[in-house]
Amino acid sequence: MLTSGFTNTPVTKLLVAYTVITAFVASVVDVQYLLYVKIVPHLWEYGQWWRILTWQQFCFANSTEVLFAAMTFYQLRVIERMWGSRKFASFIVSTLPYTTLLPPLLLALIVRPLTFNHANYLPAGPTPLLFALLAQFHAAVPHTYKYRLASSAPRANTTTNNNSSSSSSGSGGGSGNAGTGTTTLLLTSKTLSYLLPAQLALSALPGSLLSAAIGWAVGYAWRNDMLPLGSSTWRVPGWVVGEASAPNTTTTSSSSRGGAATGVGDAGAGAGRQEFDTLRRRMEREAAAGTGTGTSSAVADAGAGGGAGAGGRGGVDAEARRRGTLGGLLAGQFGGVRG
Repeated sequence: MLTSGFTNTPVTKLLVAYTVITAFVASVVDVQYLLYVKIVPHLWEYGQWWRILTWQQFCFANSTEVLFAAMTFYQLRVIERMWGSRKFASFIVSTLPYTTLLPPLLLALIVRPLTFNHANYLPAGPTPLLFALLAQFHAAVPHTYKYRLASSAPRANTTTNNNSSSSSSGSGGGSGNAGTGTTTLLLTSKTLSYLLPAQLALSALPGSLLSAAIGWAVGYAWRNDMLPLGSSTWRVPGWVVGEASAPNTTTTSSSSRGGAATGVGDAGAGAGRQEFDTLRRRMEREAAAGTGTGTSSAVADAGAGGGAGAGGRGGVDAEARRRGTLGGLLAGQFGGVRG
C-alpha cells in the first residue's frame, strides 16, 4: 500500500521542520549575516573560523531556498522508508563532517585561487547534505516510466513517408525523423525530482554549485564504502531514533533464547551421555544374561540327551543368538562365547 505524508519517516519530518523553523527564527532575529561564509574578510581577515562549522548547520538565507529545500527533503523521504530511520540518521551524522568542512576549505584553498579570487562566497544552508541524499535517491530508486518531449508534433505525411521507407529499408524511420529536424528529449519519472535541487545548485554560483558537487561526491563515496573510519557501516544508537525499547527487548529476548538454547544444549548433552551409559550397561547385562542362558541350555541339553551331538548344541546356540538382543549378539561376537 502506498503511504503519503511523513508516515514512517520521523527523521525526514525533523529535517523539514528544522529547515523551516530555523529560517523563520533567523529572519525574525535578523542574524542572516552570521550564516554564510566569505573567504575574505570572514576567514583571512577577521579569523572567524567558526563559520566553517556553522554555515551548513542552520538554515538557508532566503525564503525561496527554504521552500525548495523543504520540498526536496520531503521528496527524499522515500530513502528513509527504504533504509529505516536508524540507517538514515546514521548516514546524515556520518557524512556531516565531510559535507561541512570540505566546501569552505576547497573554496578557500583551491577554487578561489583558480578563479583569481573571484569565487569568494559560500551560501548558507545544508545544500551538501541535500545532494548527498539526492545521490542515494539517484542510485537506489528506479524510475517507473519514460517519456519523450519533442520540439514539434509528427505530421501525417511524415508518418506515411516513414512507414513507406521503413517497408523498403530497415533504417528509414530514423532518417525520416532526422529529415524533419524534430528534436526529442528522453525523460523519466524521476526527472522532475531533480528540478528543485538544480535551482538550489544554481542559486548562488559558484559556491552553491561547489556545495552541491561535494555533497553528491560524498554521497556516492559513502555508498561505495570509500569514506574512512568505517563511516558506511557505523550506526547511531537505537534510542536516537526512538528504537530504544525494541532493540533492548530483542537483545534481551535473544539473550534469553541464547541462554535457554545453551541450557537446553547442555541438558541434551548430559541426557545423551546418561542415555549412552544406560544403554551400555544394559548391553553388558544382556550379554551376561545371554551367555548364562546359552551355557545353561547347553548343559541341560547335554544332561537330557546323554551326549547329544555338536549339531544339536549348535542349533540351540543359534536359536539363543537369534532370540537374543542386539547387545547379546555383539557380546557374543566379541566376547569369545563359543557353542
